[in-house]
Amino acid sequence: MFGDPEKITAVARRDPRTPFPHIDGITQYTFHYANELLATSLDDVWAWPGEGAEKDLYIKWRVEGLDGMAQGTIGWPSYPERTPSTLEFTTKQSPNQWYRPQWNGVWFPDAFQGTMAQLLRAVETDSEPEIGGRDNLRSLALVDACYKSIAEQRTVALTEIESQYSAYTFEGGMQP
Repeated sequence: MFGDPEKITAVARRDPRTPFPHIDGITQYTFHYANELLATSLDDVWAWPGEGAEKDLYIKWRVEGLDGMAQGTIGWPSYPERTPSTLEFTTKQSPNQWYRPQWNGVWFPDAFQGTMAQLLRAVETDSEPEIGGRDNLRSLALVDACYKSIAEQRTVALTEIESQYSAYTFEGGMQP
């Protein structure tokens, strides 16, 4: 939606109640863009200290630009309960207003119906999918940058990660 960020900062901690080793039980990450846009997410699907405390599982996000901001939640942590995600935004183009659209669909599994149908259509027609492997490689590079930021406890420039994908070019989109 906003293009590719230039830098990524991520922090995480494990959930001490889980019996398996992991580093990403609770995460926060911020994408830094050249135009000063910041996009951040707080993912805490483990938020529950244990018996006697209330649960507060969530994935919250916020985007702040120079002309407006948006924030919301992803309803997935309530799965299998169908909980729609939320979105609210405000912009200088419509001063002093918050917009709060609503829908009945939920991120999981509804969000995958369209992309899977489109993929099957691309296979059927022998065409390139709208969201193909090249775009997904960019997403993987962003995930790699988050893990590098967590491991090294610093902000990571996306250019540091691009070399790991040496068989592809990031100019104008991923190309084999």
